[in-house]
Amino acid sequence: MCSIMGYCGASASREAFLSGFEKTISRGPDDSRIIDTGKGLLGFHRLAIMGLHPEGMQPFAFEKSYVVCNGEIYGFEAMRKELSRKYTFVSDSDCEIILPLYKEYGVEMFSMLDAEFAMILYDGEREEYIAARDPIGIRPLYYGYDPAGTIVFASEPKNLMGLVQRIMPFPPGHYYKDGQFVCYCDITSVKEPLEDDLETVCRNIREKLTAGVEKRLVADAKVGFLLSGGLDSSLVCAIAAKKSREPIKTFAIGMSEDAIDLKYAKQAADYIGSDHTEVIITKEDVLSALEDVVALLGTFDITTIRASIGMYLVCKAIHETTDIRVLLTGEISDELFGYKYTDFAPSAEAFQEESKKRVRELHMYDVLRADRCISVNSLEARVPFGDLDFVKYVMAVNPEMKRNKYGKGKYLLRHAFERGGYLPETILWREKAAFSDAVGHSMVDDLKEYAEQQYTDEEFQEKCEKYTHAKPFTKESLLYRELFEKYYPGQSEMVADFWMPNKSWEGCNVNDPSARVLSNYGDSGK
Repeated sequence: MCSIMGYCGASASREAFLSGFEKTISRGPDDSRIIDTGKGLLGFHRLAIMGLHPEGMQPFAFEKSYVVCNGEIYGFEAMRKELSRKYTFVSDSDCEIILPLYKEYGVEMFSMLDAEFAMILYDGEREEYIAARDPIGIRPLYYGYDPAGTIVFASEPKNLMGLVQRIMPFPPGHYYKDGQFVCYCDITSVKEPLEDDLETVCRNIREKLTAGVEKRLVADAKVGFLLSGGLDSSLVCAIAAKKSREPIKTFAIGMSEDAIDLKYAKQAADYIGSDHTEVIITKEDVLSALEDVVALLGTFDITTIRASIGMYLVCKAIHETTDIRVLLTGEISDELFGYKYTDFAPSAEAFQEESKKRVRELHMYDVLRADRCISVNSLEARVPFGDLDFVKYVMAVNPEMKRNKYGKGKYLLRHAFERGGYLPETILWREKAAFSDAVGHSMVDDLKEYAEQQYTDEEFQEKCEKYTHAKPFTKESLLYRELFEKYYPGQSEMVADFWMPNKSWEGCNVNDPSARVLSNYGDSGK
């Protein structure tokens, strides 16, 4: 990961800029640079992944223009080769192509990129700023306006605290130009649903996910893998193991007494022959990390916070004990193929609408979790299930085919990898466990118990009344909201609401986001 920031006007104070920018140096500890464009400031903290030499340091400059980009541009070599006919490149960095590409195509270039990115560009000829974010929002970007009305962009909300009044997430799949946000790609939009049969769909899923993993293995820094023992991360690891000459390095985390997934992660690791590491945590580790996790996330959402504690602690261990810089993860599969609660979808249309909603909101929940937990430990997240070609294809698959009518959730994904010896049957066909529960049922129970101890019933009712947006509804949710307000006072609208199952569906009107409370959870937690 890297960190970018842009104070896009002449009112920019270097001192104020620096005070905000230095808060995310962990995203890019290798080098830092701030430049004055003449019309504002651009800053970049570097985590060197592609093009490790000093020439790859940003901001990149071309004529009077500058750009800072936190991202990975896949297949950039072919684009650079084409651009080399007119432009000279001095580094191996993928992001060096951005300014020449902009010179040739303007804002049309954003829809040309196969990338996960957030960027801020200063057009020196027009003396204007342009910013953009990838269609899923895998790379973070936020914005707000200072008292003079100048827009400020940054990788994280903490960069903007004290600089702007209201902090909001930059909408994924949009670019900002001339004071307007313009959608260049709605990744959930399906012009024509696919009519492919089951076997064709599954073959394409296998081929496209394999390609998504393979392109994310390319890095000049060392790569590792988070392996929970669930289907999604296990598939990413299995594909990578087949594509790698040496054993891949996998990491799993679990509570000391009841970690469901540690045994399954080891089964998967043994099967694919990975160099596997287990990180064991205790109740004390969980509770002592809670406030730090809320502060680094910038959310009050129950699901995100629960699932982040294990992820943060395993990434912390990786940072402290290895020289790995890049981590591949299994996020974004659920939003495409279904959760436990989407088994209750009343129709194919309802399933598809829920999937579209979740993909559009990913940047506030699972993607946010992966980005912050990994980047705060000076690592980079790569998400193969978020590959643009893969997401577009799965979103276009007939939703009736994606519904759980096979007696097993995510049937398409499982069936796609049934042949080829990717995973043992015990992993490939295992029921999904909630991520935070899989770290250990006791972890969620410990958090709930801790929250119960913080408030009397009267205090709980009284304190909940203070909030109108995303009003807390349990003592646990109130605890998280109060921790959030301590670090991001008055900024709750950065997150749409609590991530919860669709309560309008029969069987989903529950008061806890964990799949454990659903009637169909069954053997998932075993």
